[in-house]
Amino acid sequence: MSRPARVDYDLEAAKANLQRVRGLAPRQKIMAIIKADAYGHGLQRMAAAFSAADAFGVACLEEAQGLRDRGVKHPIVLLEGPFSPGELREMQRLALDIVIHHDEQIAMLRDLPEGHRLGVWLKVDSGMHRLGFAPQRVRGVWEDLQRCGAVAPPVRLMTHLACAHERGHPSVPVQLACFAQACADIRTERCIANSAALLAWPAAYADWVRPGIMLYGVSPFTDSSAAAEGLRPVMSLRSQLIAVKTVRAGEGVGYGGDWHCPEDMPIGIVALGYGDGYPRHARPGTPVLVNGKRTALIGKASMDMLSVDLRPVPAAAVGDPVLLWGAGLAVEEVARWADTIPYEILCGVRGRPRFLDPNAG
Repeated sequence: MSRPARVDYDLEAAKANLQRVRGLAPRQKIMAIIKADAYGHGLQRMAAAFSAADAFGVACLEEAQGLRDRGVKHPIVLLEGPFSPGELREMQRLALDIVIHHDEQIAMLRDLPEGHRLGVWLKVDSGMHRLGFAPQRVRGVWEDLQRCGAVAPPVRLMTHLACAHERGHPSVPVQLACFAQACADIRTERCIANSAALLAWPAAYADWVRPGIMLYGVSPFTDSSAAAEGLRPVMSLRSQLIAVKTVRAGEGVGYGGDWHCPEDMPIGIVALGYGDGYPRHARPGTPVLVNGKRTALIGKASMDMLSVDLRPVPAAAVGDPVLLWGAGLAVEEVARWADTIPYEILCGVRGRPRFLDPNAG
């Protein structure tokens, strides 16, 4: 028997999440964000699941190449644009769209030999202060790009909201007003809303929306669950108990022996650890489901194994199923216990757990 650690990707849930986006923004085009190996879910797999989207957003040329190599014909947007002049010829060959956010990239475009004209999105720094041109420069830069021979007009506009994931945050309307003023009188398509803005800030919808984390069935907010937002988890991380034992009161469990049994108690050893993507810094008490019943992590997760409290599941035995997160246990909750965010946890899943499609067959 092969190692029981596995990851399930519910592709029907992924399609339902995309449909949730359509329901929220029926008049907008959707750029499905599948960067970082689709948040750990598999680039090609999720591109197929999100085939009803209008475009895909990725972080780098290698991700776009992988999609084109598998026959994906959708518009693909490189969210960070070109990193060097040498990439632009390949971007032309692959007919990619690129985001332009600094002057050096414009210089690269001006020096580009004739060929396929690239679709361009101009990034505006409306207040996040990460990427983008200052608002007062937007009109001039946009006009320069419109005239550039390597660019296929019209040049679209986009910005990013720093605090949309905090409901009612005062910076969001400030950024929206800044973007609107910077782009006044420019007639072209615009894109603002990420997942959080889609769910909480309808004023940010514009012409395009670009959902990311919500497509994978995760809430972008700390004050609500995915289920409350009408989303279904796509990834479920599972394994089995490979040992069950009784440990005496006062004995330590795991590396360092920092967690001590408060009484004589049964514990279970799960065939899954940080080598599979489980967060090493998850604290004792992090919820785990054994046989569908809620229990908790004890001790520190190690590379290939972790320990769980079996007192709530006294009949548990070797071979019984364990759910680390997914359908039945929200990854958002696990993230809170690990002092991190669900994005990091999902992106951390390694290739070692076997993939099983729960919708197959």
